Amino acid sequence: MATSDNSRQVLLERLQGSGLRPTPQRELVFQSLMAQRDHPTAEEVFARVKSQIPSISLATVYNCLETLVARGLVRSVNFERGPTRYCPNLHPHAHFHDEETGSTHDIDLPDGLLDQVKTILPPGYDASSVEIIFRGKAAQPAGDN
Repeated sequence: MATSDNSRQVLLERLQGSGLRPTPQRELVFQSLMAQRDHPTAEEVFARVKSQIPSISLATVYNCLETLVARGLVRSVNFERGPTRYCPNLHPHAHFHDEETGSTHDIDLPDGLLDQVKTILPPGYDASSVEIIFRGKAAQPAGDN
């Protein structure tokens, strides 16, 4: 799994800046998220990296993902009772979760929308983050019933 030199450099800087070593396991888990940006679960990441590091455990993958989230390299995305999914897109955006297929898609938001949403908070409150999640299914073409 190839990743851009820039992504790898960001990973190395963030890990080293927080006192963590950039282990082969952390690098491979990060590369798998960057190479296929489909919001995988930890189990899906595990299946992807197992062929490259056969000795890697699911617990190690979970630990790597938690480290990447804690260091701001990826986001965790939760859909009610479903497993946590991981998103490498750090730009402000929403998600669409297809309830039929289970797939998750990034939705670009108009500039300033999140700032607008924050203005409806009660007086004296400030949101550190806003998550917008759409749930549904692909629309049927007209005439298909």
